[in-house]
Amino acid sequence: MPIRLDTLTVLVAASILSTATNAEELPIPADELVFCTVCHGVQLMGNEMIKAPRLSGMETWYVERQLRNFSTGIRGLHEGDEFGVDMQPMAAALTDEQIVEAAQFTNATRSPAAAVTVTGDADRGQALYTSCAACHGPDGKGNEALGAPDLTTANDWYLLTQLKNFRSGARGSNAGDIYGMQMRASVQLLADDEAIRDVVSYISTFDNKRGRAQ
Repeated sequence: MPIRLDTLTVLVAASILSTATNAEELPIPADELVFCTVCHGVQLMGNEMIKAPRLSGMETWYVERQLRNFSTGIRGLHEGDEFGVDMQPMAAALTDEQIVEAAQFTNATRSPAAAVTVTGDADRGQALYTSCAACHGPDGKGNEALGAPDLTTANDWYLLTQLKNFRSGARGSNAGDIYGMQMRASVQLLADDEAIRDVVSYISTFDNKRGRAQ
């Protein structure tokens, strides 16, 4: 069924469209723009103010999985997932075809690399990252076979939030979220918020070749 857009969404979408001088400057077709870019930005750079993460360059398989998790309620229904609950009804309104298209658009879109906003001890984070590397790789580029996404495309503040959500059970506690449950178990190795900040700070040192506008 088609997504119903309220007046505010239409006005925001119109504002976004007005920032481009012609259709060729848009990273995705204008008729698809309102579904993702209202919150995540024209170049899918993310918006920390409303906790909408950077999506540009993300793997199609990972975006599809997360949208389907949101759509089915595997993710975004836990009361502790403050911002996931906003995403859940948005994903639930998408058809399977739109989910596939959205994943293709996010993967194809390029934007400047995410700014570093989280401060921590990157040297300590390097040691703590050892357990993460088993799935996400020593360079953080991920491994589809293990269901582990590329970490280098994400905002550091988003990684910080999600690691805390995994640790608290706000994410990864649904029995249908196989990979999320694995992450939740892994994050328990990070003893406190400081350890999480240190790991995120270390991840921020990785090279992000998907963060170049093309």
